[in-house]
Amino acid sequence: MKRFLTFALAICLIAPALAQQAQVIDGIAAVVNGDVITYSELREWIGARERALRSAYQGAELENKLKEIRLAALKDLVDRQLILQEFKKKEKDGATIPSYVLDDRVQTIIREEFGGDRSAFVRTLKSQGYTITKFKEVERDKIIVQVMKQMHVKDSFVISPTQIQAYYDKHKADYTTPEQVKLRMIVLREDGNSDTAPAGGKKEMAQEIRSKLTSGADFGRMAQMYSEDASTQQAEGDWGWVDRKTLSEELTNKAFALRAGEISDVITIGNSYYILMVEARKNAAVKSISEVRDEIEQNLIQKEKSDELQRWLDTLRQNAYIKIYS
Repeated sequence: MKRFLTFALAICLIAPALAQQAQVIDGIAAVVNGDVITYSELREWIGARERALRSAYQGAELENKLKEIRLAALKDLVDRQLILQEFKKKEKDGATIPSYVLDDRVQTIIREEFGGDRSAFVRTLKSQGYTITKFKEVERDKIIVQVMKQMHVKDSFVISPTQIQAYYDKHKADYTTPEQVKLRMIVLREDGNSDTAPAGGKKEMAQEIRSKLTSGADFGRMAQMYSEDASTQQAEGDWGWVDRKTLSEELTNKAFALRAGEISDVITIGNSYYILMVEARKNAAVKSISEVRDEIEQNLIQKEKSDELQRWLDTLRQNAYIKIYS
């Protein structure tokens, strides 16, 4: 049911967002060839995203984010209206969305999201101020937009080897696995609460621990007993695979200088002492073009489709009267 509400009724779920701001009298956000897009439609369109932003940002940053999504949403609504208007032209030549298509859509939603309970579906619509008739109108518009977009984008594109090679060369970093080490770490701090530190202090304790490790003591067991970093203590000192961007520069240089199986000297940074062990190493590796050819081809096809769709929408915009109100 949650997925249904997100998919089918997203444009209705605006009450919480509206409650967070002063009431605004509805007005005209844009005019598209005489069809009006209202501010309430715009708020409905971005309701969920606006609520998410309000929970994550505040102040000037929030206002900038809200402005970005409102401008993007208004562009989407204008494009949507242009597409619906194009379909209306085709209706004069007999184009239509058969009623059974809408009936099937409703039945699918009832079956998949409400377990076949039509009454629950109707109650959900009513709670959002919707009738089945209105819901079908919304779904009809979604279907029209989808069909019209498909009509104006080719089913297939031919991507040449040259295009694939150029993409691979430009995005090679995306197919590169950086050098990594599988790391374990024990951390002691001068201000720690351990009662096991010898009279000489934590550095001497760290030296003693390292001596035990080089004599064959199990690193994981020693980390559990002595490490004063909660996360590494619980994980037996295991940091897993790390690259050169994971740790501080000093720890990174020490870790990547170790051979597999080697234990570091005691490393002093501020009031903390570190003992590192590299369990294994992986050299940097780049996937060959043959390994990623299919992925690149799909990326390029999707870009071609997106570009073709945008060219069609640009043409609709160029031939339309569009007035945006600030």
